[in-house]
Amino acid sequence: MVKQKFNKGKIVIYKSSKGPEIQVKLEKDTVWLDAHLIAQLFGVNRPAIVKHLNNIYGTGELDKKSTCSVLEQVAADKKIRKMNLYNLDMIISVGYRVNSKRATQFRI
Repeated sequence: MVKQKFNKGKIVIYKSSKGPEIQVKLEKDTVWLDAHLIAQLFGVNRPAIVKHLNNIYGTGELDKKSTCSVLEQVAADKKIRKMNLYNLDMIISVGYRVNSKRATQFRI
């Protein structure tokens, strides 16, 4: 596990022998991942994660204000891109909805 400082938080890199390498942002006592990294974590495609995110917010299971943070990044073309990051509560909720071997491992 490698730790690097990142805007008052930390980046922790997790790598297992069979799974993907995931860079996790730690800030305010929680983990923050974007939809692409959540998809990597559970071994599915990003559209499946986005569908579950929208369903979780749509049903009121979780509140967007408390589970989503917007990160602004400057891209190579100098344009500012906004990226939604989701906290551990959302990652766990998505993990219970995703149908994959990795998501099952995550749940146990």
